[in-house]
Amino acid sequence: MTDTSARPEGLSAYIAVTAAYWAFMLTDGALRMLVLLHFHTLGFSPVQLAYLFVLYEIAGMVTNLCAGWIAARFGLTSTLYAGLGLQVLALLALAQLDPNWTVGLSVAFVMVVQGASGVAKDLAKMSSKSAVKLLAPSEDGGLFRWVALLTGSKNAVKGLGFLLGAALLATFGFVWAVLGMAAILAVILFAVLVAMPPGLPKGRKGTKFSEVFSKSANINWLSAARVFLFGARDVWFVVGIPIYFYAVLSDGTVPGNRTAFFMIGTFMAVWVILYGFVQALAPKILRASTRDKADLVHAAKRWSWVLAIVPAALTVAALVLGGPQPWLSVILVAGLLAFGALFAINSALHSYLILAFTKSERVTMDVGFYYMANAGGRLLGTLLSGATYQMGGLPAMLATATAMVGFASILAGRLKPS
Repeated sequence: MTDTSARPEGLSAYIAVTAAYWAFMLTDGALRMLVLLHFHTLGFSPVQLAYLFVLYEIAGMVTNLCAGWIAARFGLTSTLYAGLGLQVLALLALAQLDPNWTVGLSVAFVMVVQGASGVAKDLAKMSSKSAVKLLAPSEDGGLFRWVALLTGSKNAVKGLGFLLGAALLATFGFVWAVLGMAAILAVILFAVLVAMPPGLPKGRKGTKFSEVFSKSANINWLSAARVFLFGARDVWFVVGIPIYFYAVLSDGTVPGNRTAFFMIGTFMAVWVILYGFVQALAPKILRASTRDKADLVHAAKRWSWVLAIVPAALTVAALVLGGPQPWLSVILVAGLLAFGALFAINSALHSYLILAFTKSERVTMDVGFYYMANAGGRLLGTLLSGATYQMGGLPAMLATATAMVGFASILAGRLKPS
């Protein structure tokens, strides 16, 4: 890869891509919290809430496969702009939701809009992550540092989005909150269109869609591990834990408890911000500048097993202490924050390795394939989040997360240093 450390246009393009990605993820986090809390107060069950996000994740799987090819064919900026623009349209559409509609119609409508948002998110994500491979300097762990900074800062911004979504819902209500986010993102899209510097590839004609599927064993094993790693997070993150904390914080007599909204949004925001902060620091924590790729492959295997300890311990605590109570809530908060920090190390290693394993001429397609697996894991976790919480409460949900981290660890163990 060509060294871009001395090329201002490379750094400028990286900053522009990062800023656009930040803006997108702020609205993405806020929208998820808005939808979850708004529809929970309308009486939706955990399984119905999970359904709202199913098409979002399915769309992400399909989009990542196609987006890698589209970017290789038409250029990275085309998919980045398309992602931002589609998110604006999805927000505007969601504002048209009519509270007088039946539950079935409301679920179907929100699923479709969330599906469009899922397409938008993965267009923007694939573009941003692929850009790092092409723009990052090659010396002194530059690739790991740049991808960790992009991903970590993105997750911190998404965490702020969770808090923003809860605050907007409590302050302005659902419709005005969604319209406000659409307006802000539209302004940012216009600014990026005007200010984007050169530095990203324009695409190449003749790229075949069949090239999306990787022949690299490392990329395939890493993608499989990613399915279970992110499934283990979303199995508690998407539905179960927010609904559990709502049950603890609200006595159930006042629909739309504003205090509960703020506290749940704050916890989810703090969790994602911590995750993003640790992820950005991962190269320093792992001393990546002094370690080669082979050593970091071995590190990915070890850290995955360390992560499995946390949900296992939380499962035991949930079984011993029983239903919602203060001590269990304290243990959950501490345990999930620890899970977030360890998850960040694992995620950062995976995000680095996918770029280290791929080649520059295949980067968009390999990254697209990898994030298709990522979306598949989120889909699996989303479905299991509502189902396991409704059928077996916290213990079943946390035990499922433990098993999924275990599967991710076994699959990561198949990675080869070369």
